[in-house]
Amino acid sequence: MIVRSVALEHFRNYTALEAAFSPGVNVIYGENAQGKTNLLEAVAYLSTASSHRARYDRELIQMGEEAALVRAGLLSRDRDFTLEARLRRGQRRQLSSNGVRLKSAGELSGILNTVLFCPEDLSLIRAGAAERRRFLDGCISQLRPRYAAALAEYRRLYEHKTRILRDWTEKPSLLETLDEFSLAMARAGAVLIHYRAHFIRRLRDVVPPIHADFSGGREALGLWYATVSTVTDPEAPARDILPQLLEHQRTHRQAELDARQCLTGPHKDDLLVDLDGMEAKTYASQGQTRTAALSLKLGCREIFFQDTGEWPVLLLDDVLSELDHRRQAFVLNRIGGGQVFITCCEEDRLSGLEEGAVFHIQGG
Repeated sequence: MIVRSVALEHFRNYTALEAAFSPGVNVIYGENAQGKTNLLEAVAYLSTASSHRARYDRELIQMGEEAALVRAGLLSRDRDFTLEARLRRGQRRQLSSNGVRLKSAGELSGILNTVLFCPEDLSLIRAGAAERRRFLDGCISQLRPRYAAALAEYRRLYEHKTRILRDWTEKPSLLETLDEFSLAMARAGAVLIHYRAHFIRRLRDVVPPIHADFSGGREALGLWYATVSTVTDPEAPARDILPQLLEHQRTHRQAELDARQCLTGPHKDDLLVDLDGMEAKTYASQGQTRTAALSLKLGCREIFFQDTGEWPVLLLDDVLSELDHRRQAFVLNRIGGGQVFITCCEEDRLSGLEEGAVFHIQGG
């Protein structure tokens, strides 16, 4: 997969941008707060229709403007594509591929796959389960359209059920629809659990060897899936997981009514990470945390290649800043084989990379 060109209008700090890129390594350098990360964010947005830094699309629109545009020309699956996202305040975004409007973000699956690593990814290890779920959701949604659709449906149902539980004491009639929403959530949730379990199993195959190489063989990384306690086999078909989710809902129904919040479901799932048998979240150093997070992202890249036969576009935002020289060399030697966008403050820090293109960004 190759991003040949990008055009931006009123996206973040870019009033207007048109740029063509190398199919190899693209070095993007410049001082802080000039727009390097925003450019990577725009490319990543076209693969998932979501941002790693913004909860709402309106945050991506330049201050004082009502709309923004992100467009990219791609080569994917030996075909040319033009992907476009139009964002407008107060309205739903519009996604299109080759001029044809897409009904959902899931239709981006297989057109453009990206793997992004940024400084915020330290939270992938250190923060709560929500960050690791976001990592899983972003990776699996790009590979499995059914997962992306189930995730969107689950989130919609979760919001409805949350409102019912929050307001039922003032409006008891809301309880008439509670079980209906719970059943629909269990159906979508069973799909999420099934796909997450299979993806984590694949991560267990590819990530520990990457981390072992990264750490010079000094550390062993382990990955585990934590989901709803009544689910005996997360890798089972969704139809087998469904009754187990319904049983968990049944036993927690009164607790949810009392707490007035949704207590059961895969929205509480976690990807557990350990180093040498110890919980990474609690015991990993800053360097170990960064290495583990980057190993997860590079493992995701390997799985994308296994599934599609094409390397996803790798977006590395300030990836080398806190790594020692040996680990920097490991990263730079590992990123061959596909298109890479890599940002830094000084161009000469990346000397030795394969030939590509170099861009100096200033003031958007």
